[in-house]
Amino acid sequence: MKPLVVIGGPTASGKSALALDAAEAFGGTVINADSMQVYRDLRILTARPGPAEEARAPHRLYGVLDAAELCSAARWRSMALEEIEAASVPIVVGGTGLYIRALLEGLAPVPDIPASVRAEARALHRTLGGAAFRALLAERDPEGAARLHEGDTQRLVRAYEVVVATGRPLGEWQRAQPRSPHLGPVLALVLLPPRATLYESCDRRLERMLAAGALDEVRRLLARELDPALPVMKALGVPAFARHLRGEIPLAEALRLAQAATRQYAKRQTTWFRHQLPIARRFDAQYSERLREQVLPIIRRFLLTGEVPNA
Repeated sequence: MKPLVVIGGPTASGKSALALDAAEAFGGTVINADSMQVYRDLRILTARPGPAEEARAPHRLYGVLDAAELCSAARWRSMALEEIEAASVPIVVGGTGLYIRALLEGLAPVPDIPASVRAEARALHRTLGGAAFRALLAERDPEGAARLHEGDTQRLVRAYEVVVATGRPLGEWQRAQPRSPHLGPVLALVLLPPRATLYESCDRRLERMLAAGALDEVRRLLARELDPALPVMKALGVPAFARHLRGEIPLAEALRLAQAATRQYAKRQTTWFRHQLPIARRFDAQYSERLREQVLPIIRRFLLTGEVPNA
């Protein structure tokens, strides 16, 4: 099967710029592996590629879903495999570790959950709140409840709906034999900038997003009155800027909170990519012209030979 390039790393590390440069250099297609960039409602706040980037190389799975939809790892993986098959040189890029793991390792064979059970679980969470819902989950799935924070709505609801629909905790399904990923040779590259550099990049990017109209994006999203438990309603920056738009906090405070949340998320991503993707070749730097000169020859060699160069 065809070689596949996977580029990961924390937010604001420059991984999208690397993917675009590689796609332009080698006739590739950039395929999104970011759980928020699949939604069309927040182009600015999720740092989706703009028209200029899209003109340089084909981009897939960006802005393909409405904010009212749910995108699970299984759904994303199914879409991604179709795009990988269609691309001459597929280049998957993103910071959602769960998506990348699903692509590379396959998924546990969890049966499809009936829509009625999923709707019931979401309604129950809205009624009870995070803490009480987590306690309810603990009665059926103590291991799953212990692993999840009360604020992790999406995973709490997922764990609950699985144990209700199947009679088995999600953890048991996840420990089952994964489905075959059906992939060819894979070159995984990860950018892991120094913490101070990364945090500065996160802060400055949010300031640019705000100047570019991110607040208007959040205003339009709130006007839709969507279920607050939906993933897009918890996208980085949305909760803080929503508080400002409701008149609860000044804009400067909303920006500070959004920056803090982004830095915390970047830290979690860095930890994941450092420890959970052992096949990756890591670069402890922000993407730059100098790094481009180092990385593109590695990708070129891989695409020509199918062999992963030694670190």
